[in-house]
Amino acid sequence: MKRLTARPARSPRSAPIALALPLVGALALGTLAACSSEEPADPNAPVELHVVGLLPGAEPAAQQALADEVKAFQAEYPNITVVTHEYEWKATTFAADLAGGTLPTVFEIPFTDAKTLIANQQIADMQSYLTQLAYAGDFNPNLLEYGKGQDGHVYAIPAKSIYAVGLHYNRDLFTQAGLDPDKPPTTWDEVREYAKKIADATGMAGFAQMAVDNTGGWQLVVDTYARGGRVTSEDGKTATLTNDATKAALQFLKDLRWTDNSMGANFNYNWVSINQAFAAGQIGMYTSGQDVYTSLVQANNIDPDTYGLTMIPLEGANAGVLGGGTMAAVSARATEAEKAAAIKWIDYHYLRKYTNKEAAEANAKIQVASNQPVGTPELPIFSQQQYEQYQQWIAPYVNVPLDQMTTFTDNVFQAKLINEPPLATQDIYAALDTVVQAVLTDKDADIDALLAEANERAQRAIDSAS
Repeated sequence: MKRLTARPARSPRSAPIALALPLVGALALGTLAACSSEEPADPNAPVELHVVGLLPGAEPAAQQALADEVKAFQAEYPNITVVTHEYEWKATTFAADLAGGTLPTVFEIPFTDAKTLIANQQIADMQSYLTQLAYAGDFNPNLLEYGKGQDGHVYAIPAKSIYAVGLHYNRDLFTQAGLDPDKPPTTWDEVREYAKKIADATGMAGFAQMAVDNTGGWQLVVDTYARGGRVTSEDGKTATLTNDATKAALQFLKDLRWTDNSMGANFNYNWVSINQAFAAGQIGMYTSGQDVYTSLVQANNIDPDTYGLTMIPLEGANAGVLGGGTMAAVSARATEAEKAAAIKWIDYHYLRKYTNKEAAEANAKIQVASNQPVGTPELPIFSQQQYEQYQQWIAPYVNVPLDQMTTFTDNVFQAKLINEPPLATQDIYAALDTVVQAVLTDKDADIDALLAEANERAQRAIDSAS
């Protein structure tokens, strides 16, 4: 959501793409589509490149680590001057920022945002530059497909934070509530039980839910998938928000809020604010992408000893985990010189470490020197085999509490990964935002009526996007 801050993505105009990642073997993309007809720029021409940096308010150590990386990059490419900008992706402001030309030349988008931006000619064709990378044929083709246009060219490139949603929990609050932090909940009934114990014992929110900026809808879809439901038909063209799993997820929130009083007093969290509250010890549990630990360190100075990550409970025959990720895109306004510089930055900053031992070690050393996280769980951009190789390269530098995340990392690759809704994604999330907010603020909220209204709104958006 990335830095992409809210995971929800705008609606693409294509069929859903499987996120499933092979467990073994290298993935070959095959021959990439024909290169762009534009002539590549002089690779040695001086150019100033504006790129996204960290979240606003990032810790000084994180800023220093990024500055060190920029310095190392510029030593390798002395003709390129990199200028970083604070960046917080928000569904409610991104389109206006892009249209207004206020974004950096290289920016980050959610996977399902790319198709719409390509169709609107708002991001650059990077095909001819991508093919310059030695590993261009090694991407997981299912992931790379998200960034392709109808011409077969690649416009947006899988970059980072390939995630599956997990359940994050505060180990200290667990202990204070008499719960074993090494035995997190495995069912939704246990989540409710643990949440009440935490709230009663500590006065903090035992469980919290995002609710605004389209994050409420995003997480309600997460909850729906985890209970075996879907919010659209398989082709994405029919809204099915009134399904039983979505109703059960909303009833769960309603019970925690009004029966158990275990959700605290803040019902307006978005991705940024819920991270802040969690890092401050004000929340016992919440759901978000498994990679959020890095942001919790960089922007919120979390105490690693308090952090725990486990699988979101999966119940029902068709239950699965919502997955997504971040792509790097280049403004359609970019010059050829800027695009030539951009692919070098995308390679250096995002991708090279996964395919090159020297780059992996160099990046890890920079992060460790600034006390930044190395080894936060990810899902592979290339293959599972390549990712495991990368993990071996950085093993001496890992400084995240992986032993407090094993109930996630030991099980996530056996779970079914499910895409976000393929059409009108943000509109679906926006429609569901209002339902989540109503359930959390109105004791008498009518779940059936709210979902019926949201379904009509979502269907109109899908029809417009089809």
